[in-house]
Amino acid sequence: MRIDPYLMFNGQCEAAFKFYQQCLGGTLKAMIKFSEAPKGEHGEDAAGGCGPLPPGSENLIMHACLSFNDQLLMASDTPSHCPYEGIKGCAVSLNVDSVGEAERIFAALSENGTVQMPLGKTFWAARFGMFMDQFGVPWMINCEAGKEGQ
Repeated sequence: MRIDPYLMFNGQCEAAFKFYQQCLGGTLKAMIKFSEAPKGEHGEDAAGGCGPLPPGSENLIMHACLSFNDQLLMASDTPSHCPYEGIKGCAVSLNVDSVGEAERIFAALSENGTVQMPLGKTFWAARFGMFMDQFGVPWMINCEAGKEGQ
């Protein structure tokens, strides 16, 4: 068993996942638009229980999947007629293997975002930092203590 984060966006899923692939590497395994769903599957469930998709939602992302380091990050756009309240009360936490990797990923993902805790040494980690990326997703980057020289 494993936990795979699933994010919801307000029309920015495609841009966000292309950015995440650029920053993290990996493979975009899926980038499926609502318009690409088989006919007959645009009913109540296609919009996550918000009812049939309204016109103009066809190019929103129904499902995206980025695979990297044997992990998955998945997401979709919230259809325009469903309420979107942003991502609250959680963060995507990346645990990396070296200080250099922590510094590179923190700098890349936080670009045009808001740093809440600059990346730095803490009593529990060689490097730890928190930020909200340019798409409104909260992140935490952690490099365990003892990996300073790697």
